[in-house]
Amino acid sequence: MNSSSDDKVLVMDGCTVRVVDADRVAAVAERMPPASDLADTADVFGLLSDPNRLRLLVALLDGELCVCDLAAVTGQSESAVSHALRLLRAHRIVAARRSGRMAYYRLEDPHVRMLLDLALAHTEHTEALHPEREGNA
Repeated sequence: MNSSSDDKVLVMDGCTVRVVDADRVAAVAERMPPASDLADTADVFGLLSDPNRLRLLVALLDGELCVCDLAAVTGQSESAVSHALRLLRAHRIVAARRSGRMAYYRLEDPHVRMLLDLALAHTEHTEALHPEREGNA
């Protein structure tokens, strides 16, 4: 919300006129993913919602890193990094490659990179209002 015309936010909690577009509702319902897929997707966004885990993932945009390197670049303890990586690996957000006793982590696939790139691009060109943070400053 960068323009002055966006300074006022219109809050609408419901429809002012109760009319359901049956054809449109049916079309949207038809393409709605199964509940289990939605739950899995929500889990991914939940994992991405933690700033420390997100910091690890942004670090991995440049390629593979070991736990020591990730801890150094993110300012987290190796223990915290290992714990976060276990979660991210269990949800197929990151993958590991072993080389002797060392494990090198990378983003699992191009979809993860795309999610990160899109989210970062979105925050670069928008100014969030953060109503959930009001009074917490």
